[in-house]
Amino acid sequence: MTLRRLSLTDFRSYETALIEPGPGFVVLTGENGAGKTNILEAVSLLTPGRGLRRARLSEMARQGGPGGFSISAILETPGGDVDLGTGTLPGAPDRRRVRINGAAASATALTEWLSILWLTPAMDRLFADAPGGRRAFLDRLALALEPAHAHHASRYEAAMRARNRLLGDEAPLDTEWCAALELQMAEHGGALAAARERTIDALNARLADQPDGPFAKAYLALHGWEADGDLGAALAQGRDRDRAAGRSLTGPHRSDLAVTHLGKGQAADRCSTGEQKALLLAIVLGHADLVAERAGRRPLILLDEVAAHIDPVRRSALFERLALSGGQVWMTGTESALFDAISDKVTRLDINTTNVGSVVIQV
Repeated sequence: MTLRRLSLTDFRSYETALIEPGPGFVVLTGENGAGKTNILEAVSLLTPGRGLRRARLSEMARQGGPGGFSISAILETPGGDVDLGTGTLPGAPDRRRVRINGAAASATALTEWLSILWLTPAMDRLFADAPGGRRAFLDRLALALEPAHAHHASRYEAAMRARNRLLGDEAPLDTEWCAALELQMAEHGGALAAARERTIDALNARLADQPDGPFAKAYLALHGWEADGDLGAALAQGRDRDRAAGRSLTGPHRSDLAVTHLGKGQAADRCSTGEQKALLLAIVLGHADLVAERAGRRPLILLDEVAAHIDPVRRSALFERLALSGGQVWMTGTESALFDAISDKVTRLDINTTNVGSVVIQV
C-alpha cells in the first residue's frame, strides 16, 4: 500500500499543501515548528479515530481559515487507485466527514483500505503515564487486525457516557433505561475485551518468533476486565457504588496494558527511556508483520522524530528492518543526516517555515 498523493486544505499550519511521494521511505526534515508532524497527523486521520495527536477536530482547522479542513489522498493498491478523503465543514467543526471514491462513508470504512501505525515523542512515556494512553495504543493495534473493533469501541463509549449521565442525575434512577444501557455495555464491552485479548495473544506469538537483535523482546498482558466476565451483572450489582462515584467503575475501560522486557524480566515502566523506546519499536515492527500476514497488506508506518531518540546501531537496524519488510514509512527529523543510512526507495522532502501557508512538494 502506497500513498502516492496527499493534499491538505486549511489543515493546521497549511492553507494548501500537495505531496506526491514515492514508495518506500518518505523522509520529512526541517526545523522544529516547520509543520512536519502536521503532515504525519494528516496521514493518521485516514483511519478511524482522532489521529496521532488525539486532538479535537476543531483544533485541526487552520487558524484564520474558514473553520473547516480537508485531507485527501490517492492510495495505490493492487486493485487500482482508491480516493480517500476526510475533513470538517465550517459550520460543524467537530463533525467528521469521510468520502471513499467520491461517496460518503463512515470513518470505520477506511479500515477496509488502509491500516496505519505510528510512534510519536509523546509516546515515550507511554509505560509510565496513565492507563488511558496504553489502552488507546492497544486499541490501535487491535483495529489494524479487526476493523469491527472501532464500532464496538464507539458503541461501548456511547452507552457508558449515557449510563454515567443517568447515574449522575439527582432524580430517581430509571432502572429500566439503566439496565438497557448496561446490556449495550456488556455486548460491546465483551467484544472490545475479546479483540484486545486476541490481539495480545497473536502479537506475543509473533514477537516470540523474532530473532534476537538490537530491539528488546516484549511480552504483553492485559490487566483488568476479562472478556469472559459477566459485565452486565457486574454493572447491575455496582449501580449504587457507581452512582456515588459518578461514573462506571467496572468494565474494559478500566483495563491496562502491561509490557515486560523479556531479556531483563523487568516491567517496561522500570526500564530506561532508551529501552522503552526499543520495546515500542519492537511491538510496532512485530505488529506490522502480523498485519501484513493477516490482512495481506502492510500498514503505513509513521515515525515522528524517531531517529533522534535511538542510538546509531539501533537506527541503522531500524532502517534495514523497515527496508526489508517493504511498505511505505513516513519519518520526520530535524537533520537530514540522521537518515543517511537509507540508501534507496526514499523520498526526501524539506519542510521549512517558508512553506507554512501554501506548499507544493512534488517528486
